[in-house]
Amino acid sequence: MTRANEKEAADFLSAHPEIVQIQAFLTDPSGVARGKVLRPEEILTAYRDGRPLPCSIQSLDMLGADVLETGLVWAEGDSDRPCFPVAGTITHAPWHDTPTAQLILASYEKDGTTTPADPRHALARAVASLERKGLKAVVAIELEFYLIDRASAQSGKPKPPAAPNGFVPSHLQAYLMQDVEDFAPVLDGIFAGAKKMGLPARTLISEYAPGQFEIVLAHRDDALRAADDAILYKRLVKGVADRHGYIASFMAKPYADISGSGMHVHISLADEKNSNLFAGDDPALTPLLRQAIGGLEATMADSMAIFAPNANSFRRFRRNSYAPLSPAWAIDNRSVPLRVTAGPPATRHLEHRVCGADANPYVALATVIAGIEEGIDRNIEPSEPVNGDGYAKREATLPMNWWRALEIARRSDFLRERLGEKFVDIFLTIKEVECDRFFAEISDVDFDWYLRNA
Repeated sequence: MTRANEKEAADFLSAHPEIVQIQAFLTDPSGVARGKVLRPEEILTAYRDGRPLPCSIQSLDMLGADVLETGLVWAEGDSDRPCFPVAGTITHAPWHDTPTAQLILASYEKDGTTTPADPRHALARAVASLERKGLKAVVAIELEFYLIDRASAQSGKPKPPAAPNGFVPSHLQAYLMQDVEDFAPVLDGIFAGAKKMGLPARTLISEYAPGQFEIVLAHRDDALRAADDAILYKRLVKGVADRHGYIASFMAKPYADISGSGMHVHISLADEKNSNLFAGDDPALTPLLRQAIGGLEATMADSMAIFAPNANSFRRFRRNSYAPLSPAWAIDNRSVPLRVTAGPPATRHLEHRVCGADANPYVALATVIAGIEEGIDRNIEPSEPVNGDGYAKREATLPMNWWRALEIARRSDFLRERLGEKFVDIFLTIKEVECDRFFAEISDVDFDWYLRNA
């Protein structure tokens, strides 16, 4: 992994002398940003020597509570790790009133090796493994999100917000242009922020539910950069929404009766000449694309604890929900998890439609790449393509609840071998403890269903 050098920071600050503070953050295994706010005079030292952050950052659950079972808290004395800026990630945080920059950090051990629990390093290892074969992943990440009424979110009963013009969307109106018009001040702010940050934000669409949107990020021929884009994009959306009085949520399923939010990974493989190795219009597909699909099908059940990392994640997976229930593939068919696109032959790629928007982009993308490489290494043939309704034609075989997905992942040789045994152990330990903590809580639904009737 290439570390940034001091010149990058010096050039940025020279071009933007108005900057007052820099938010420097790691992404923890759950995908939460955690870090420090630095002053401009501290930044060059951070690039040269790193900034210390406690190793326990990589052992926190979704609520920020220590997971002692990882061995990264008291067993380590919660010692510091030097964290260095990632090359190319210093940029603006344009939603702040105070002129603010931000940058992504990566964690290292004191001997200079990569910290095993850092999710970005897990993706770097998957990318490096592909590169040893003379291959690179070309990736774009699509993230759906909801704008939610702030007061209702604070009360724990979210509902769609009133648009800036006062209109309150209340019906399922897929792809409605009026929704884009109604929420234009927020969406325009996101696009303006993306331009200032250097994020390749492209197509905007109003999705399948009130207040749900998707902005497509353009393909990158650098998978790490594509995942960095997704991390920075989520921060941008949340920040701009907050400025406009809304909550932006990438929660997988905020409403029981309408669609959830997914993270779709668009991916192809290229060689050293940047030739698309999935290109072609043959329905039988290229051999490499067939192997990629075969590997992703074969490893999908093992990977569900990563693609759906929270209790709420599994509420997306219902029949006719656009979220999959079984491994399958087809050409231009959204009822299956692996969709081969039907555009021009030169642009053919695979759309992986399993992940929730709440998945950690680094870990999810690492697992997708690992599944593809598994298919290549083992020459795994895909199943027969689905024609028509994938829900009707394939039996539901994927784990459909959190604890079952964690059990399957814990037994997976594939995850340990491809993502790193130490990383997988820490990730699953956090989620196993978190799962136990979540289901130990007594919810309002428990009282509504059982208090008087049991």
